Amino acid sequence: MKVAIIYNKDLTGVLNKFGMQNKEFYSEKNVQRVANCLELGGHNTRVIDGNMFVIERLQHFMPKAIDGDQMGMVFNMAYGIQGESRYTHLPSLLEMLGIPYVGSNPSGHALALDKVMTKIVWQNNGLPTPDFWVFNAPDDDLSKVRYPVIVKPKMESVSFGLKVVYKEDDLREAINFIVTTFQQQALVEQFIPGREFAVGLLGNSPIEAFPVLEFDLEGDPNAIQTEEDKKKRPKQKICPADLPPELTEKMIDYSKQAFRALELRDFARVDIRMDAADNIYLLEVNSMASLGRGGSYVYAAGVAGYDFCALVNRMLDVASVRYFSVNLLAQLPEEKDKRLPLKSRLRTYLRGRQQSTEAVLEKLVNIDTHVRNIEGVNKCSELIKSHLAPFNFASEIYPELEIGNLLFLSNANGEELDYLILMPIDDSVKMSSHENFQATEHRLYGTSIWENKGGIVTCISAFQALRFARILRKIRIGVLVITDSAIAGKFSKNIIAQKAGKAKRVISLHGGNTEGSIVTSRSGSASYTYNLKLIDSSRSENVALAAAHFFKTISAIVDLGKNDTENVIAPFATNFQSNIFKTVAYGSAKISVRFNTIADFERIDQRIRKNTSLTRRLSKTLQSQLEGGLTRQPLPSSEASMGLYDAVSRIAKRLDSSVVSEHRWSSSDICNVSIDVPKLDGFGPLGGFDKQKSEFIIRHSLVDRALLLALLLQSK
Repeated sequence: MKVAIIYNKDLTGVLNKFGMQNKEFYSEKNVQRVANCLELGGHNTRVIDGNMFVIERLQHFMPKAIDGDQMGMVFNMAYGIQGESRYTHLPSLLEMLGIPYVGSNPSGHALALDKVMTKIVWQNNGLPTPDFWVFNAPDDDLSKVRYPVIVKPKMESVSFGLKVVYKEDDLREAINFIVTTFQQQALVEQFIPGREFAVGLLGNSPIEAFPVLEFDLEGDPNAIQTEEDKKKRPKQKICPADLPPELTEKMIDYSKQAFRALELRDFARVDIRMDAADNIYLLEVNSMASLGRGGSYVYAAGVAGYDFCALVNRMLDVASVRYFSVNLLAQLPEEKDKRLPLKSRLRTYLRGRQQSTEAVLEKLVNIDTHVRNIEGVNKCSELIKSHLAPFNFASEIYPELEIGNLLFLSNANGEELDYLILMPIDDSVKMSSHENFQATEHRLYGTSIWENKGGIVTCISAFQALRFARILRKIRIGVLVITDSAIAGKFSKNIIAQKAGKAKRVISLHGGNTEGSIVTSRSGSASYTYNLKLIDSSRSENVALAAAHFFKTISAIVDLGKNDTENVIAPFATNFQSNIFKTVAYGSAKISVRFNTIADFERIDQRIRKNTSLTRRLSKTLQSQLEGGLTRQPLPSSEASMGLYDAVSRIAKRLDSSVVSEHRWSSSDICNVSIDVPKLDGFGPLGGFDKQKSEFIIRHSLVDRALLLALLLQSK
C-alpha cells in the first residue's frame, strides 16, 4: 500500500502568519523511523511536509481508486501549523480530498483538543472529571473558585502553560499569562493531589488498552509534569502501574468510555489522576498521542508486546480495517529477521540521497549538449564517467570528430552482458534556446531533462543503491553513452547493434509519461527534404506556377497520412520565397515520417517520391529535388520484450506502483537493437512537456524510477 507520512517541518509554507503558532513537532529522525517501519511492513512510503503544498504532493503520489488502483493512506503525524484546532486541519483536508488516514476525524480532534468541551461531554456521559471554571480575563469574578487549582490553556496540549496555584492573586496572574500568551480562554480545574497515570488505547472495535502506566512523582502528591519537565526532566515511568486489579480495570474502562464519548478513532492516550481515597478523575485525552521514543504511549505499547515497528504497523492496520473492513496490509517479516526487505532498504537509501541526485541532474541539464556542440557533449560524457568510476567499470572510447565521443563502460570483463543500458546524452536544442535547470515544489525543468538527462541520474542512482546493497558487482552491465541520438544514430547504430548482440537484455533511459509508462514499442522514422526552384524566369506567371506546384506537392504528401492511424506524415520547416518582379521562386520543406512497419514505410516512400517528381511538361520551367529516406527501423512489440515488461510490472506491483505499456510515436537508439533481444525503453523519470512547451520531470519519480530500475537489474 502507498502510505504518505505527513508531518510539519516548514512553517513558512503558508500565505500569512495568522493566529497561534504551533509548538508541537516531530523530529525528522522520528518521522523517518516511522517510515522505515512501514517499509518493513511492505509499504511504499513517502514523507511529506504538511504545509500549503500538501495537496500537490499527495496528488502525484496517491493512487486514484477510480482508476482501479488500490487506495493509499496517510499516516498523520501533522500537529498543524497555526491557528485554532490545529489537529483538525490536515484531517479536514484529507476528508475533502477523499484520502483515508490514520487517526481521529476533525470533530474528534476538535472535541479532544478543546479541554472544556471534553469535560462537558464526559460529564454528560457520567464520567468522573475534576470540577472546572473558564475565564476570559484576569479581572473576571473568581469568587467561586476552590483552591488549589491547575491553570492551563483551553486548547493546547503537551502541558503548555500548566501551573498549579493556591491563591487568587496567583490565579489572576496565571490567567493573564494564558490569555496573552496563548490568545485563548484559561481553563481553571480543581487540582487533584495524588498519583498520575496514563492509559494508551489502540483500535476501534474492539479497543485495546495497554497496561496502565504511572508517572513516578517520587511520593509528592502535589507534583505535576510541565512542558519543561517532559523535555528536560521527564518523570520515570512505571508500567504496569502498581495498582489493585479492580482499580486497573476501572481506569481502563473509564478510558475506553472516554474514547467512545468523544468519538475518537484508532489510537489515543487518556491522562488520569487518582486521589488518596482512590477516586479516579479523567483529566484529558490526547487524540494524537506522541510516537516519540521516550513517550508514555510508546513505552506502554512496548510493555503490551509491541516493539516500535509492530506498533506503527498495527496503527495503520486498525485504520485500514476501519476504512476497508479487511486487513489489506502485508504481514511483518518474521520476528527473527528485523532487517528491512531489499526494496525498502534501497528506497530508503535513494530517498536519503535525493538532494545530491538533483544536484548532479542540475549540472547535467546546465551543460549544452546540442549534437554539434562537441565540447559540451564531451563535458557531459566526462561527468557521467566520473560518477560511474566508483563502480570499477572499464571504459572504451570511440572517437568522433563530427559529434562527441561515444563511450562504453562495463564491469563484465568481456563476458556476456546481463544488461546493456543505452544512455543518450545529446539533443537537438541549439544554445540560443537552451533552458537551464529550474526547480518547483513538484517539478524539475530544463532542456533534455525528460528525454535524456533525468534517465542518466536514474541510472547512476540505481547503481549507487545496488552498490550500497552489495549487489552491483554480481550483475554484468554495460553502459553505452550515445552522442548522436538527435541525428538518428548516424555513427552509433552499428556499435549499438554490436553491443546489444552480446547482451541478454537492453534498457534505454528516456523518460516515461506521467501515467507511468514503459515504452514497449516505437515507430520507425524517415526524413526527407524537398526542394523546388524556378529555372525559367522568362515569364512572371511562372512564379505563381512554382508556388502552386510547391504547395500542391506538400498538400499531396500531407494527404498521404489522412485517416491513417498507423503512420504519421508531417512537413516542418517549410519555406517558400519568391519575387514576381525579379521572377524568382524557391521552396524548401522538410518532411518527417513515423511508421510502424517496414511495409508501411516502403509504401509511403514510394508515394512521396511519386508526388515530388515533376512531370516532363514542367521540367523546363521548374527544377525539384528530393533527398533523404529511412533513418531508423521501427521497434515492434515482441514476445521477448513483453516478457521483460511483465517482469517490470510484477516489480512495480511489489512497490505499490503501476506501469503501463506505451507505444511511442518517435524513434530512438533502441530501434537499432535486433528484434529477438528483450528490450524496453522509458526507464527515466516521468514527465513530458507542459503547456508552455517546457520540458519537465515529476520530482518524486527520480526515486521511484531508480528503485524500479535497480530491482529489475538485480532480478537478472
